[in-house]
Amino acid sequence: MASEEKEEEEGKEALGDGAEVALEATNAPPSKHLVAKSKLIGKEIDPPPADENASSPEEEEVDEDGSSDEESTATGGYQALMSLINMDSGSSNKRRKIDRTHDKEDSVNATNSLTTETEVDDIGDAEDKEEEGEAEIEPLDGDDKSEDGADDDPFEQHFANPNPDILSERLEAMSKNSYRLQKVKCPIRGNVIMSSPNIKEDLAPPLSRKYAGPKQLKLKPKLMESALAIQGSFDCLSRGLAPIIFNYQDLLYCDRTPDNAQSLRFLYCLHALNHVFKTRDRVIKNTAKLSKTEEMADDVECRDQGFTRPKVLILLPTRESCVKVADTIVSLCNPEQQENRKRFMDSFHEEEITPSSDKPPDFNELFDGNSDDMFRIGLKFTRKTIKYFSQFYTSDIILASPLGLQLAIGTDDTKPIDADFLSSIELLIVDQCDALHQQNWEHIESIFTHLNQQPKAAHGCDFSRVRTWSLDGHAKHLRQTLLFTAFPFPELNALASTTSNVSGRVKCTPDYAGVLTSTSSTRTPQLFTRYVSPSQASDPDARFAFFTAATLPSLLRHSSALRGILIFVSSSLDFPRVRNYFASAAPTKHVSFGVIDEYAAPRAVARARSHFASGRHAVLLYTERAHHFRRLRIRGVRTVVWYALPQNPLFYRELGACVGLGVEEGTVGGVRALFSRYDKLRLERVVGGERARGMVEGEMDTFKFL
Repeated sequence: MASEEKEEEEGKEALGDGAEVALEATNAPPSKHLVAKSKLIGKEIDPPPADENASSPEEEEVDEDGSSDEESTATGGYQALMSLINMDSGSSNKRRKIDRTHDKEDSVNATNSLTTETEVDDIGDAEDKEEEGEAEIEPLDGDDKSEDGADDDPFEQHFANPNPDILSERLEAMSKNSYRLQKVKCPIRGNVIMSSPNIKEDLAPPLSRKYAGPKQLKLKPKLMESALAIQGSFDCLSRGLAPIIFNYQDLLYCDRTPDNAQSLRFLYCLHALNHVFKTRDRVIKNTAKLSKTEEMADDVECRDQGFTRPKVLILLPTRESCVKVADTIVSLCNPEQQENRKRFMDSFHEEEITPSSDKPPDFNELFDGNSDDMFRIGLKFTRKTIKYFSQFYTSDIILASPLGLQLAIGTDDTKPIDADFLSSIELLIVDQCDALHQQNWEHIESIFTHLNQQPKAAHGCDFSRVRTWSLDGHAKHLRQTLLFTAFPFPELNALASTTSNVSGRVKCTPDYAGVLTSTSSTRTPQLFTRYVSPSQASDPDARFAFFTAATLPSLLRHSSALRGILIFVSSSLDFPRVRNYFASAAPTKHVSFGVIDEYAAPRAVARARSHFASGRHAVLLYTERAHHFRRLRIRGVRTVVWYALPQNPLFYRELGACVGLGVEEGTVGGVRALFSRYDKLRLERVVGGERARGMVEGEMDTFKFL
């Protein structure tokens, strides 16, 4: 021991003040010891064998088998000190690095400097550490023979290595609002319109490209294997949509049904995972490349990241729909471990109730299971694991409802706005837009305004690796947006028009035949009346004036027939106006009426239905959102008055089928509907596309159908 102390003193004299740092490191954990050595000599030193899987300083330092080698820790410091004495200490100004074994995964904080432990998502574990059960230096796929470097890979062309000249031309054309519109023929039924920046030479992949199945896609090998096992070949719809989705074009698909929901979910989950895995593998490989030699690190520039880690955002209406997406993701990536899976299922899943035979399929799909619309969850991927409830700033994919995400972002009134985790979203998917429209569409619009903005804080970002187009503020022009809905509506069309993808956007709408022939088993007269509206902004006022001056007086003219009148009000803004008119206006002071809206308690709903069926209430005011959430079959209906046609054409058929239920024969009054030229989208879904054009543009203003 005396000789050892003497050697240590000689080492101090040889190295000067820096030796004290090295001596202190002898009792420190292995990784800290290596850091101290690298500070001293500025050279790479192979770590002791017992610590070759050591995590980054922000992670727990656990060996691969979960054990620690105290003997190696105790003696490693002395051996390192002796090696320092025999090594050249003149390179202390060189960059500090820690060389790790390349057959292990690098830690998340080393490979993706966008992640910090100080960022805490309010839905994640409050003390969630960035600890991995395994390192992250090996690609997630486990196969270096990936498609990442292929020249014809859409990922390379659109995100990883876009042609700067073509990108500049497209951005310039978009800034001038110069687009090329063309009608495309593809296997999708209906009309397919593609809009792309108008440049001299458009190299965008044509939609005519044939994809018979996953085998023709540029997928990671692991995903390819899983996709082929699940769906070896595409159906007609998937063959039409795959060229759009996998070539990173924006999509507005307006024919989503319960029958094709799983096919759409499979496509966008496969695309999202492929994008995440290719992005993460690129980051991991570049990190390994930069860590090999200092010369390469000084000369090589790797632009492979955004400002923050989350790359995919999926907006969904209910927790049960979130479970379906998560299950699809799991089936595609086949992880060996699923961290927090039980907690996820307990919080998001309820045992499915047997579908009600008297409810339509779209209602059963949306509201079976857990129909809570307030949720948000982050998913994080490693080579063998999926982690649920990861913090947003450490997540790869975020699944959320508009309400849940808006609460996480915050408002000026509740908490400071923090939307930096949305700054690098590269793939946005909004499923069941028609259902989200019945919740609160303003949340969707607010979320879109926060996407791809410059972050307010660095969040540990390594700006030397941020993509150039992201630094230039063009991230929103390369983001892909996928919107799926059962039918289009003005708010959705306006939102889709705000997206500006350099690869263009595609809108798919079906040809509507109408639902007039299936409203009732009897030949119920259906009268459509067009009113004049000077502008879209003044349309609500024009509708209310026509209703109170023409439609309602004709119904109240015969007091003996004043019974069984169901008035359907589509807009939640129009409903209070109509209700207040019935409550206080002189022409309706003698009219008894009931109300069923989305906020009515079950007992109030039952009472209103009973009074209307018995004739105690002559009029029943009914909102579209109430019917969306309840799908009631109302008895005692003799006349249906559509104050405005419904967004969902199924509602017209369902309420039309209620005419005559529980009433005497010969007392049915029929159906009356009001519309203006601004209701063309609603009208064509009810009467059909060809009829709608004639009714909106024709000279007549009254149309009767049987």
